[in-house]
Amino acid sequence: MLIAGNWKMNLLPHEGMLLTQEICVGMDMVSSETEIVICPPFTHLAQCSIIIENHEAPIQLGAQNCDSHESGAFTGEISPVMLESMGVEYVIIGHSERRVLFNESNEQIAHKCHAVLKADMVPIFCIGETLEERNSGKFEHIISEQLLSILQNEAIVESIMLSDIVIAYEPVWAIGTGLAADPQQAEEAHSYIRSILTDYLPGQSTLIRIIYGGSVNAENAPSYFSMPNIDGALIGGASLKADTFLRIAQSV
Repeated sequence: MLIAGNWKMNLLPHEGMLLTQEICVGMDMVSSETEIVICPPFTHLAQCSIIIENHEAPIQLGAQNCDSHESGAFTGEISPVMLESMGVEYVIIGHSERRVLFNESNEQIAHKCHAVLKADMVPIFCIGETLEERNSGKFEHIISEQLLSILQNEAIVESIMLSDIVIAYEPVWAIGTGLAADPQQAEEAHSYIRSILTDYLPGQSTLIRIIYGGSVNAENAPSYFSMPNIDGALIGGASLKADTFLRIAQSV
């Protein structure tokens, strides 16, 4: 199981350091078979990395986004190479907030995914539909379109075969709304995603983790983790409190 905390644009650096410290201290209560990732803002990565290292805690460091270029005249952007040099091992790519608020296209997200793989990090590749798309019967079309943007790219598929990727199913209507998908709904979506992966990555699809995101909390997490195709969670608001985040991790 993979439990990843997406802090989004929250907490000042000293608050992030305190949260990381509290999570490190509480890791004794989390199974060694559960992989924990925290994804702070860019400004927190160096401090959080030092705290994790000092505690020798089994926590991986993730970033929330990156550019697709290694370097160059891209003011305000952060390259995958920069992140990798700071000890980052996971990068969230294609989160719905990036797609909706910053108009990132499937093509742009695919380029970022490839760049992350080339930098020897693991992309957490986010996909998901809006409520309107689900209600109008477009769920499968939207999910397959987002997935195929990477699975029909030969260079990305070759990189995945040599490395790793995590797919995060996050229905847009459940992110930050408190309206979580029914566990059976989430399982059906994960099963559909798995079927597409099987078509394009035969022999590899069962090794790829598909995690759920969207208003996950300590109360509903166990019901998701009991589903056969749900391999963990990408957690937003509930990852900003150490006790809640650790309770979710323990519920695995």
